[in-house]
Amino acid sequence: MNKIATLRTNETAVRVATPPLVTLRGVDKVFANEVTALRGLDLDIQAGEFLSLLGPSGCGKSTVLRLLSGLAAPTRGEITWRTKCPELGFVFQEPTLTPWSDVFTNVWLPLRLAGVSKEKARPRVEEALEQVGLAGFAKAYPRQLSGGMKMRVSIARALVTRPTVLLMDEPFAALDEITRLKLNDDLAALRSALGATVVFVTHSVFESVYLSDRIVVMAARPGRAVAEITVEAPTESRHEGFRLCQEYADTCVQTSAALHVAMGDQPPKMLKSGMP
Repeated sequence: MNKIATLRTNETAVRVATPPLVTLRGVDKVFANEVTALRGLDLDIQAGEFLSLLGPSGCGKSTVLRLLSGLAAPTRGEITWRTKCPELGFVFQEPTLTPWSDVFTNVWLPLRLAGVSKEKARPRVEEALEQVGLAGFAKAYPRQLSGGMKMRVSIARALVTRPTVLLMDEPFAALDEITRLKLNDDLAALRSALGATVVFVTHSVFESVYLSDRIVVMAARPGRAVAEITVEAPTESRHEGFRLCQEYADTCVQTSAALHVAMGDQPPKMLKSGMP
């Protein structure tokens, strides 16, 4: 199914039908231990959108990323890309840096595996480090970095190949709240600059609403999509002030209610404001 995208040219809105960048139809994934991770998943992902997969543990969010990346194959169903061999970047839950290598060498790794020499890779590595705010840390080692800085290195490593699709598997889940909010801000700004398609896995309602154009809520056992929420706020409005506006609060309430239903719970009751 095509989605209607809105393009703005000289303040004139033009509606254009665009085919999805990638389509999943009837996708099942059953592991060797007979656990069904996904059943009958239908999903369209548009080029340039920030899509969050939100749901409880065991609902198959990370499995979707692995299927999109080609690290795993569906048991049944089809995954169809509009363009052949898109350039993918993958950011995992843990930074997975090599402790014996400095930051530069860790970020260079994907290019080195592709046969790009250190000197030829240098401009791209420096560019990626600049994008994540680590321009002065190329010679530092992982043991000298905070948790947030290590995750920035991991993101830079994914960006160094200049991907058109960035897959992110709960990259901020293990960080403290202050660091997580800061990295959310940085990712929102970076996403605007890159123009890449981002598929982001999270357990956080607040994070998903802050970052996403669209949120797909998933239910577990078996994993499947049960709700879809569009965040209407434009990308350029995603800054600290957005977290304080009524639109953000209302969308968080809507998303939270959908997540409770996906988990088989009753949506939480709203507290009434004002005097009784």
